[in-house]
Amino acid sequence: AKFVPLAEEARLIAPIGEWVLRTACDEAARWDLPVRVAVNVSPEQLHNPAFVGIVAQALAQSGLPPDRLELEVTEGVFMREGTVAIQVLEKILDLGIRLSLDDFGTGFSSLGYLARTRFSSIKIDRSFVQGASQGTKEAIAIIRAVVALADSLGMATTAEGVETEEEHHMVQTLGCTKVQGYYFGRPLPVHEARALAMRPMGGSVAA
Repeated sequence: AKFVPLAEEARLIAPIGEWVLRTACDEAARWDLPVRVAVNVSPEQLHNPAFVGIVAQALAQSGLPPDRLELEVTEGVFMREGTVAIQVLEKILDLGIRLSLDDFGTGFSSLGYLARTRFSSIKIDRSFVQGASQGTKEAIAIIRAVVALADSLGMATTAEGVETEEEHHMVQTLGCTKVQGYYFGRPLPVHEARALAMRPMGGSVAA
């Protein structure tokens, strides 16, 4: 929780983010599996017009097909003035890369940009999942509203931070199409994650 703010304060988040992107693409390209790798990117990266070239270069050097890369952005990217980030996102989409809107509902409610940007999925923040599991009417209503909004825009919904069977059942009942969290497993070293991905589970897999 402290690392990212410190990296942003030291103006290191962009080079760190670039290293993460290149490393993730290199590793995913080594997997002879239809696995999509998801990489978080910061608002600072997206407000740099050169970022599109960085992404394209990472794909070219690794040999990873564009449809196996998904970039996750937060609503914070829409809080800065100007349209640079929107243009960058559009160019990234033109490369064939998928976009997800992370932690939706916890920051700036960017409904206008959500309609204009071709996100593949909306990720519902853990705080709403936890609140809904505790019977909080507001959290339940928000999840239902996000699911309905995503459905109307042709987007999937991912419930984040699911930790119990009860939460898993609840978010499925509320209509979430994808689920992630410690209920399914904790972060793994690369070799263990690869072994897990090779198990026959059916459906698509994202790392």
